Order: sequence, then C-alpha cells, then structure tokens
Amino acid sequence: MRYALVTGGSRGIGRAACVRLARMGYRILINFVHNSEKAEETLELVRKEGQDGELLQFDVADAASSRKAIDDWQQAHPDDYVAILVNNAGIRRDNLLALMPDEDWTAVLNTTLNGFFNVTKPLIPMMQFHKFGRIINMASLSGIKGLPGQTNYSAAKGGIIAATKALAQEVARKNITVNAVAPGFIKTDMTSDLDEDGLKKTIPARRFGEPEEVAALIGFLASDDAGYITGNVISINGGLYT
Repeated sequence: MRYALVTGGSRGIGRAACVRLARMGYRILINFVHNSEKAEETLELVRKEGQDGELLQFDVADAASSRKAIDDWQQAHPDDYVAILVNNAGIRRDNLLALMPDEDWTAVLNTTLNGFFNVTKPLIPMMQFHKFGRIINMASLSGIKGLPGQTNYSAAKGGIIAATKALAQEVARKNITVNAVAPGFIKTDMTSDLDEDGLKKTIPARRFGEPEEVAALIGFLASDDAGYITGNVISINGGLYT
C-alpha cells in the first residue's frame, strides 16, 4: 500500500494536499503538532474521498521525535511505504533582521529547513527500494524573490529550493522526483494577518490564491504524468513574480 505523508497537514495548503492525494487513491498520513481537532477534520475530509488515513503527531523541527514517529509507523506497516512526501510544515516569525529575536530566526529555520531534512532522510531508503517516490517541498515567493521583514523565512525557503535541486540529482536514477512549489499569497491561516485588500492590488490576477489551487499542482507533481519533471521550482502566485 502506498501512502502519502503531508507535514503540517491539518490546515490550509496541507489539508488541501491531503484531500487531493486521497482523491488520487493514496492513503494519507496527516502530520500535525498541536491541533488534533483540525487534524481529525482533515482525516474526515480524506475519508469523504473514499480513502483512509492516520494521524502522525510529531514536530518536524525535532529530529529525534520525527525519526521515531516514522520508524514506529514503518514497523507497524511492514508491507507499506510512504511513496509521496509533501514537506509542507512551516512557520512565520516576521520582523526586520535588526530587530529579530534570535529564537525567531532559529525557530523558522528549524521547522522549515531542518524539518525537511528530519522527515525526508528516513523516508528515502524505502523509496529507493521500491524504485518510486515523489518528494514535493513547499517553497515560497519569499524564497525566490526575498521579502523585507522575512529574512528568516526567505533564508529557510531559499534553502529548501537549493536542497530540492541537489537532492533531485541524487535520487533520479531510482525513479524518485524532487520538486518545489513556490506559492505567492494564498488564503490560509498563515496569511490571515496580512492586508489582503492592499496586497491584491500588487498581484496581476488581483486576488489571493486558494489552497486547492496549490494542491492541484502538488497532485500533478505526485502523478505518473510528472515522472520526467525533477529539480524544478514551480511558482503559483497569480503573476506576482516570475
């Protein structure tokens, strides 16, 4: 049985990705840290698509707990493996660099960049064994263009982009693709504190994107049709920046 693991899968883009991948026939592993209620809601949406899934509670920033959760799951499912990995977990701690607390720099890089490493590394061997895998990393407009007040977030997402390009070359022979999706402004809890009316004026499409639109791109990159696409960063931003 092939599973898809979505980190930060309880809400927003992560939830939409879980639903899309369930629609494609994958069983879903929904990672979350604190909000079990939202994670359960996502699981119910997965089941409405005719699939099933499980909740995996661990903090991707914690290497030991990430490895234990993945190892424990694999031992409990010896005949299954995670074929699709969506590294979606991330946090924002916006501030000008000169005013940024040290812990805000560290927290953002630990969740986004170290989280990618902590989750991806233990899953690669099984993908290589089965000679199939899709790793989809959530980058950002901030990681391509850089945004003031987000030096920590830009550094983390820029690191994800570079790691995507490098890892893609390491695992391509085993039929494993590694790509990054770089959303612009998407309607989620993470952007709820932003001035949507003001920012829409800077976007050629004149609107924020929907999580389901990002999930559609994730679904394509997870599909067999995308088997020759790897090491790429695909922007989805309404024409804001290319």
